[in-house]
Order: sequence, then structure tokens, then C-alpha cells
Amino acid sequence: MNFQRLTIKQIHQGLIEKKFSAQEVVESYFQRIEKVEQKIKAFLTIDKDSAISQAREVDEDISKGKNVPLLAGVPFAVKDNILVKGLPCTAGSRILENYKAVYNATVIEKLKRERAIVLGKTNLDEFAMGSSCENSAFQKTCNPYDLSRVPGGSSGGSAAAVAAGEACFSLGSDTGGSVRQPASFCGVVGLRPTYGAVSRYGLIAFSSSLDQIGPITNNVEDAKIVFDVIKGKDKKDSTSIEPKPKTRSTENDAKLEACKFKFGVPKEYFSEEIDKEVREAVRKMIEKIHNEGAEINEISLPHTMYGIPCYYIISASEASANLARYDGIRYGREIPEGKDLSLFDAYLKLRGEGFGSEVKRRIMLGTYALSAGYYEAYYLRAQKVRGLIKQDFDEAFRKVDAILAPVAPTPAFRFGEKTDNPLQMYLSDILVVPASMAGLPALSVPCSKSGDLPVGIQIIGRAGEEDAIFEIGKMIEKIVSKNNNI
Repeated sequence: MNFQRLTIKQIHQGLIEKKFSAQEVVESYFQRIEKVEQKIKAFLTIDKDSAISQAREVDEDISKGKNVPLLAGVPFAVKDNILVKGLPCTAGSRILENYKAVYNATVIEKLKRERAIVLGKTNLDEFAMGSSCENSAFQKTCNPYDLSRVPGGSSGGSAAAVAAGEACFSLGSDTGGSVRQPASFCGVVGLRPTYGAVSRYGLIAFSSSLDQIGPITNNVEDAKIVFDVIKGKDKKDSTSIEPKPKTRSTENDAKLEACKFKFGVPKEYFSEEIDKEVREAVRKMIEKIHNEGAEINEISLPHTMYGIPCYYIISASEASANLARYDGIRYGREIPEGKDLSLFDAYLKLRGEGFGSEVKRRIMLGTYALSAGYYEAYYLRAQKVRGLIKQDFDEAFRKVDAILAPVAPTPAFRFGEKTDNPLQMYLSDILVVPASMAGLPALSVPCSKSGDLPVGIQIIGRAGEEDAIFEIGKMIEKIVSKNNNI
């Protein structure tokens, strides 16, 4: 049996009907990893013995007639900036290459309570700073659709693992698009939840006002299942929030297709700078949604152009503060013994050798933006413009229920194509950053292809309305299936 083609519900149904065992499921994924991992390089750590042991425990409970949760025995992968007790957690950086987590992140605790099984930890851009997975200190993950191309970033390993059949689902983190953009590049589904909807406890911090953990899956229903498990307020994360009560019924597909939603299409997201094939693919999908009876309105989000500069000031400023802890005393490499170094020289040596070039660039940018005489000119001004970006969305959501747009300005690009020009790399996130800045939920769903490369459509919803964008995502999946787009 090809377990890689099964959804979460299909795995669960097969287990409780004893058509196969959890051990068989888990072992099949490790067989797949063994077969393709040398080419894909999605994983930094594999936890085979523990995973098989947990699978056997699930099988034993099923054999005794005990009820098991929906996720019991379902294998998943974890981005290597989310703590899993007893496993390495490097954040893709040399400075943490010897660190092992001493506790579980809240999302891991929740998934383990549901008896989902961790296969291993996946590659990422160092400290989640990047859009291609080329900034990892350890290896470059390849796009399963074309090994000469990037999987996206920073959650490139998590997206590639799901796309290559190496995990049923995975967890990533999305600061400025790091779940949605690699999901689009790899032809899978990726959710950035509303800011605060998922606890950040146990996530290695990059930018605390932007970071969110989200699921990467093969379909929208699986993304909803995982999100429903990991969401919710957590006393260990003061920024976490209670789930928002449903404001509309989204359970009736007929009502959805009969056009209970009004969609906005922002003109700024379809400029000439966006790859022509990407624009056409997303516009064709929007046209098909319209043909299903949906109301489509062109809208304007006028401050979109300021998203990237504001994001890189705010996120770099917060990173410069968050990464100050990696000093060789509290975290990171230890100060070498027997060397007569001043504390300042030790910092220079440890941080100079431990951090990669992109991380250093952002620490310096953030430190400068927060320094005396520049705080008001840069950081404070960026926060004010962030407020204007949020106002744009607030105004749009007075007229529409959800926004449809491309995820990335191009399909997956080739390795090395943008590494010499950091600004070009930063601009690959131009369409995903605004929703992050406004703290809104957004879902990437495969909608077409450009040549052999996947293209995703982005659904942006009101804060707390993940259920609505899941239902829209399911409708898009039906349209894709009906038209055989992918």
C-alpha cells in the first residue's frame, strides 16, 4: 500500500479497521526517506527508533480495543527551530549545532497528546532568515519538482518533506511568509495562522511580533485537522489568544459554491513585476471561482509597496534583540577554555564563527535601526507604516470576506539565482509579508503550474477566521480536481 497518498483521516480509518498497523505506516515513511533523502536533503535529524516504538504502542492500544485520537500513529516532521525534547534543535545554525532541546514546544506537546509521531527535524534557513533554504549552515534542501531549484524558505525542509512523501504533514514557522512561500514552491498546502492563534512557546524566536507556527500538508482538510489541534491560548505565551467563535456557517459546501463569500483581488498584487505565468495562473483560478457563482471585486491595498522595507526593519530589530542571548555563556558555543580572551574578543570569535552571513547582516541592520538617533527614523516609522498596512486590510474587509492573490512573484527559482543580490531575495516575499505585518491568517493552496513547477494561490482572511479560508481552500481544491490543473 502507498501510505504516502493517504490523508490523515484515511490513515486513521485504516488503523482502527486494522487494514494496516501504525508501525507499517511509520516504517513506510522511513523507507521513503531512505529512498529519496539523499537527493532532497529535507531532514537534519531522524528519530527512527523512538518513532517505531511509539507506533507499536498505538498498535497495542488498538489491538486492545481502545479508542485512539485522529492523529494517533500519523507521522510528521518538525522544522528545526521548534523544540522537541531530546532531539537536536539547531535553527539551521552552527552556533546551536550541539544543542539538544530539554523540553517540548507547546505545539509538540499538543500533537504528542494526540499521539502523532515525530519522524525528525527538517532543514531551514538559519534562524528562519531566508526565502530559499540556501542559508542553512548544514545543507541545501532541493525542490522535489526540480532538484536544481530551491524549495523556498525558510521552512523549505518542511515543505519539501511533505511534497516528496517523506512525512504526512509537517510544522513550519511563518514570520514573513516562511510557510506559504515554500508551500507554493513545492505544490503543497501551507497555513500562516492569525498572530497569537498558535503558541510560540518552544519556537526559537526570530521576530517576536511576527513569528507564527503553521502546518504544511498535502491537502486543506489535513491542514485544518492539524491547526485545530495546535491552536489555542497558552499560559506560557502571553501573546497567544483564545480561538475566535465562528461568525458564519462554512460547513455547507453548497452554500459556499452558491456564493456566500465576496472576494477581493488587490491590484497591487498583480503588477508587471510579477511573473506573467504566475499572474495568469492565479487570474484563471479567480475566474473559475467567479464561474462558480462567487462575487469578485478589485480592491486596493495601497501600502503594499512599503511591506518589505518595513518588515526588514521591524524583523531585523527584533532579531538583533532575540539573538543577543547566543553569547557562549547562556546559549550557543562555549567560550574556548585555555584561551586568554577578553569577554569582547570572545563574543567576536563565537558570534563571528557561529552566525552565517545573512544572520549577521540582519543583526547589524536591526542594531543600527534601534540605535540612539535612528530609532525614531527607522523602527518607530516602520511600526507606524505597519499600522497603515493593517488599516488597508481593515478597510478591504469592510467590503469583502476574503482576499485572493498570488503567493510568490515567481515559481521556484534556481539555486544561486538570487544569493548575490539580497534585495532580490527579499523581494521574493513581497506578496506574503503584508498579511504577516497585519497579523492575518493566510493559506497557500496549489492552483496551477508554470511549466513543471507548482503555483499557489493565497487566501487571506480576517483575523481569527481560519475556518473560512479553509472552506475556500477546499473549494479551490475541487475546482483544481475538476479541471485537472495539477
